[in-house]
Amino acid sequence: MAAEANPMRSDLGLYDYLPWPNRPKIVWPGNKRIAVWIAPNIEFYEYDPPNNPTRTPWARPNPDVLQYSHRDYGNRAGWQRMMAAMDRAGFRGSVSLNVALCDHHPEIIKACADRGWEFFSHGIYNTRYVYNLDIEQERAIIRDAFETVRKHTGQELAGWLSPALSNNFWTMDILAEAGIQYTCDMFHDDQPMPVKVKSGKLISMPYSLEMNDVIVYNTQKVTPRHYGEIIKRQFDQLYKEGDESGTVMCIPLHPYLVGQPHRIDAFAEAIEYIASHDGVWQTTGREIAEAYHASGAYDTMNAAMAAHNAANASEKGIR
Repeated sequence: MAAEANPMRSDLGLYDYLPWPNRPKIVWPGNKRIAVWIAPNIEFYEYDPPNNPTRTPWARPNPDVLQYSHRDYGNRAGWQRMMAAMDRAGFRGSVSLNVALCDHHPEIIKACADRGWEFFSHGIYNTRYVYNLDIEQERAIIRDAFETVRKHTGQELAGWLSPALSNNFWTMDILAEAGIQYTCDMFHDDQPMPVKVKSGKLISMPYSLEMNDVIVYNTQKVTPRHYGEIIKRQFDQLYKEGDESGTVMCIPLHPYLVGQPHRIDAFAEAIEYIASHDGVWQTTGREIAEAYHASGAYDTMNAAMAAHNAANASEKGIR
């Protein structure tokens, strides 16, 4: 049963706990140690979006020309530098896409599609949240995303990142119901994990706030050189642990940040460092999800978590 609105719950109720030493081993294609995927957030921010009473998109009075134009930099100049750096290192992107961008900037969509990049949904606009929507309104957003991406790229959506990470208690259920394979809205692990939903099979895909350039540059205020070191140190640790069981590393990006001229070289050097190692699967979110299911990892992980829960319940009963 998926999580329901209950203020007395002690946790989200979306996934079970299973400590690392007791987990089934994950084996990636080609016996790779680590799956590394890069998730460029290619977004469109409306300067005057519909009002949402829970959250306002702009900190300053409307029109917030400063914030709007800063984000628009990514769709004008930043994405091209980011894409060139990824090309050189041999990385395809998994685009966290505000699907309205297909109509606003089809040139960007074509450049990504021509490179075989994956598209997953980040909502319609990044300024339209799902807070305060009812379940049918949220289902309509999911249908819109499927139809728009299919129309412009020929791809079927496999992944989802809610706009501005906004969720409702039923969100995971209706994503699975629609056929979404993975969600990036949870940040709780370095391996894919089954999500509790009413129907279908949904996994949480490792996505990272720690590696996210918005957090790194806008919140932590680090230098580009430091960001490059953060990426490499994250990789080094997960690469080492991947010798025991396959791990996942995600680098979420925003072209208006990483694509700035003074930042791009540090990012480029870091991903070339990753690509220089043996045993690295340079992949996409969709391919990770497909490999996870094809290997039986979803079922074996669920079974292991059920056994762990049963053992804990038995132990508590004895006490």
